[in-house]
Amino acid sequence: MSYPGYPPQAGGYPPQAGGYPPQAGGYPPQAGGYPPQAGGYPPQAGGYPPQAGGYPPQAGGYPPQAGGYPPQAGGYPPQAGGFPQQPSGFPPQAGGYPSQAGGYPQGPPQGSWGGGPTGGYPSIGLDSLSNPGYNAGMPGGTMPQHQGPAMGYPGQPGQPMQGYPRAPSPNPSMPGYGGAPAPMPGYPSPNQAYGGAGMPIAPAVKKGFRGTIKDFPGADQLKDVEVLRKAMKGFGTDEQAIIELLGSRSIKQRVPLLRAYKTSYGKDLIKDLHSELSGDFRKLVMAMLKSPAELDAYELHSAIKGAGTDEACLIEVLSSRSNTEIKEINRIYKQEYKKTLEDAITGDTSGHFRRLLVSLAQGNRDERPNVDISVAKQDAQALYAAGESKMGTDESKFNAILCARSKPHLRTVFLEYQQMCGRDIEKSIDREMSGDLESGMVAVVKCIKNTSCYFAERLYKAMKGAGTKDTTLIRIMVTRSEVDMLDIRQAYVKNYGKSLYTHISGDTSGDYKKLLLKLCGGSD
Repeated sequence: MSYPGYPPQAGGYPPQAGGYPPQAGGYPPQAGGYPPQAGGYPPQAGGYPPQAGGYPPQAGGYPPQAGGYPPQAGGYPPQAGGFPQQPSGFPPQAGGYPSQAGGYPQGPPQGSWGGGPTGGYPSIGLDSLSNPGYNAGMPGGTMPQHQGPAMGYPGQPGQPMQGYPRAPSPNPSMPGYGGAPAPMPGYPSPNQAYGGAGMPIAPAVKKGFRGTIKDFPGADQLKDVEVLRKAMKGFGTDEQAIIELLGSRSIKQRVPLLRAYKTSYGKDLIKDLHSELSGDFRKLVMAMLKSPAELDAYELHSAIKGAGTDEACLIEVLSSRSNTEIKEINRIYKQEYKKTLEDAITGDTSGHFRRLLVSLAQGNRDERPNVDISVAKQDAQALYAAGESKMGTDESKFNAILCARSKPHLRTVFLEYQQMCGRDIEKSIDREMSGDLESGMVAVVKCIKNTSCYFAERLYKAMKGAGTKDTTLIRIMVTRSEVDMLDIRQAYVKNYGKSLYTHISGDTSGDYKKLLLKLCGGSD
């Protein structure tokens, strides 16, 4: 018998001479050996490993209840019928567990993933996102520190836990720790889709880079602008060369090309490309040569100016960007368009929808990652009292909570709300509000609840039916290509039955399609 997570080593157990137990005759024990009691292995009820309530811990967390570890009454050491050996039970076969002669394999150092925590359990990573709900240690104190070197939990190589963001090793979960439906530190969530007909709650944060466009290794600005110059020089334009170059450079490699081009040739790259290209392909290339904040400011300005307002664009940008990004957008907007973003919003919208946009445009959302369950319950009750439980709706309460609270906190609030009144928060907003305010509030909720599903839905609606909303398609493909495009692709194929790559291929054409597919990065 071998144990999961412990690849067999040569010279395993039974131990060689000098191993354990030290008595003559070695192990397995003969008649009259150790231990002498009747009853064998595998253990019976009350033995070891513990049954219900044991380890790994079930609901109720650590320390576990009766039968768990550290041992309670009926646990380990075993009572009659527990662990001692019986004939035909243990020993393991050659190559089994433990893997080295005479003892257990050496575990990772204390404080690392699997080596036992140094200041509370669990300890997941070292950065600011490391499961802050557990930072002070689990209830009842930290884990006992007298364990054997390979007894740290979560423990064995190849057995990590899902639902904990940024764990240092990509492994399957431990029993009893299913993938949490949302990155809500310190809050146990059920392993199910987020209630009712609403959008499913976000999956656990995936560690690592989730975009499709990365830095091109060894990129040289002067060589790149030379390629662009050759593509536009003379009769005709080599669009394929432009596609290959821009589609393989990250935003921080593309934007400096503007200055490098002017340095090399004394000409404006944007003007040259604008004169050589046309249609949606030109719009896409222009978007790819703006910094993120410049593109967002441009999109917000375009959504506001002229007849009519693209309210969905305003909500999309302002609800999905961080505080730092929103502050930079405000700065660029004032610099480029000679008025503040807030003034532009207030001049073009009205009522509670205007207040929602102005609140989001402050870039002042709480961004602490930890969640206080008691406050989340209070907020859920406040939302219920402001809407479902009274005649009329207190829109200001919805505005205050949705625009000021942190996103992990709001995911918890939405879950508490659904459990409290049996209705998803989106359904309640649909019932209580109307017009731009309703669509705006619902979009904010969707974006916070599951950002990748929100953008997948936006892309799907941009391409379905007659005609394509190319402005939306271009904006999302460019702005998310270095953020979470891989997650958006997964959500897209899951929710709509075909890949984003396939849908773009069927809905666009020519050079425009080729460059969009570069940003998409592949089919699923």
